[in-house]
Amino acid sequence: MKVMVFYLMPYADLDLRVKDQYRSAWIVLPNAHFDPVKGHALYNRYLDELELCDEIGFDGVCVNEHHQTAYGMMPSPVVTASALARRTRKGRIAILGNAFCLRENPLTLAEEHAMIDVITGGRLITGFVRGVGSEYFSFGTNPVHSLERHQEAHDLVIRAWTETGPFAFEGKHYNLQYVNCWPRPYQQPHPPIWCPSMGSLETIEWAAHPDRKYVYLQNFSPRQSVSRYLNLYREYAQRKFGYEANSDRIGWGAPVYVSDTDEKAVDEARPHIEALFNVFLPKLSELMFFPPGYLSPGSLKAVLAHKKANTGGVKIESLIERGIIFCGSPDTVRRQISEAHGELGFQEFLAMLQFGTMPAELSVKNIKLFASDVLPALQALTDREYRGFELPKYAAE
Repeated sequence: MKVMVFYLMPYADLDLRVKDQYRSAWIVLPNAHFDPVKGHALYNRYLDELELCDEIGFDGVCVNEHHQTAYGMMPSPVVTASALARRTRKGRIAILGNAFCLRENPLTLAEEHAMIDVITGGRLITGFVRGVGSEYFSFGTNPVHSLERHQEAHDLVIRAWTETGPFAFEGKHYNLQYVNCWPRPYQQPHPPIWCPSMGSLETIEWAAHPDRKYVYLQNFSPRQSVSRYLNLYREYAQRKFGYEANSDRIGWGAPVYVSDTDEKAVDEARPHIEALFNVFLPKLSELMFFPPGYLSPGSLKAVLAHKKANTGGVKIESLIERGIIFCGSPDTVRRQISEAHGELGFQEFLAMLQFGTMPAELSVKNIKLFASDVLPALQALTDREYRGFELPKYAAE
């Protein structure tokens, strides 16, 4: 198994009392609550911690994109990945992801990703995401067109990376007379592409298509829901497209906290993980997170059903019990993740080792203890420990 570290880079110095003043830490939280001096310290602290992860044996580091929110201070993960490109030497750098479809010209991101790939000698992983619904308010983009813009932007970028230019691209949302990407990516035909998703059925089917076979990632979901979604990818591959999806196409990301004992881990992680779920994450009922037209009715129903208990008064005990987070002693966390791997068969695991309001001393402690006492056992896991996938049988068959 490949194990990477995933950071959201939250504004950890947020006064948590804002949850009583504003309905969300997204979009409507005034930027007067952001102190640039504290932000300077946080950005550099987070970069230091990700560089540490590269030094001590993780397979890579991951960054992502969100806008106008204390949840994550990376409106441009390209900037973060660029800072890491010259300061890391071993592992991959994954942008999970960039919302190409929110841009009026996705080629700007295509060029920037190609630059990072060349600078790092081919260590980039590109993530294609549609962006959560609230991002469409940030960009003033109609969420009804989200899926088709996502797919068209993808087609434009892939052609830009793989075809000799200049050529013209004529689509419904993007029309360019000259497409001629300089530089070209270091990895040929292009960097690996991953597809993180909240669980949109259309996105899962799109990622599983044999023309793509992109790594599909789930995050912030109960283990039972993760099993359903990851197996849905396998089911689409086998039932609709006629091939068996390899486990290296399957990924899961989750917050992880390790300490000397189970009790100490829970006590140390409690305020920070509960802040993440109760303050930083939006309420799923909010119109801003799921604006009309962003998801199909079927996808919206499925996502709400599987994530409805994730915000609002969430306790760490519930998060552990439902398998949304992994928390405990090294022995406990190794067992938790190994058992989940045996059931789900993911070969890409993204450990969120800093979350919410967690201070630097706990983040570094968590990183080092995970790396020394958990990481080697996880990296040794293969498909031999996976119990396998059995195609569901339906009444119509």
